[in-house]
Amino acid sequence: MSYFRRKNIEMPTEESALPGREHALEITNRHYVLGTPLKPPFPDGYESLVVGMGCFWGAEKRFWNLEGVYTTAVGYAQGYTANPSYQEVCTGMTGHNEVVLIVFDPQKLALARVLQVFWEEHDPTQGMRQGNDHGTQYRSGIYCQNMVQLACAQKSSAHYQEALTQAGCDSITTEIALLNGFYYAEDYHQQYLAKNPNGYCGLGGTGVSCPF
Repeated sequence: MSYFRRKNIEMPTEESALPGREHALEITNRHYVLGTPLKPPFPDGYESLVVGMGCFWGAEKRFWNLEGVYTTAVGYAQGYTANPSYQEVCTGMTGHNEVVLIVFDPQKLALARVLQVFWEEHDPTQGMRQGNDHGTQYRSGIYCQNMVQLACAQKSSAHYQEALTQAGCDSITTEIALLNGFYYAEDYHQQYLAKNPNGYCGLGGTGVSCPF
């Protein structure tokens, strides 16, 4: 269908978004690297955060080796289309962002450290793109589970903006909000760069350190 060739760089409205489907995409519920489940329930006391940093293949790899991370998974968030496919997200007509779910033990890994990796491992000043990847699905985003995480994310953004400003960089365009739905991406996207070590990764940071 023709809409699969469309590539929007403006967010669709709920009314104009693709309809999606009733059932979730099926995935293997086992992390290819860590061997842990991708889906809940997760251990008691663990936290989760969802972030968008551009293409989710490279973004996920930035987190699964951090000490204290229990599991990671890639998916789609902050859009309108129910259970979207990758092809649908790529049209720009679902409203979704390519994101990474990070589940971690806060006793071993502080939220502030997760956010530090987020800021430093991509360029959060580029709007609806990341490097050569253009489109609404490549926007920078932090999607929080609760108001405490939201306040921490906003505070870390302000601190990183100070560092960026001192380095002569542009303003942060990162979307910071409470998580509004997370849909797991297709099986072949999960831990893609572990399965395909020479696969594409378009991420690149600003070179500016983030205060921790």
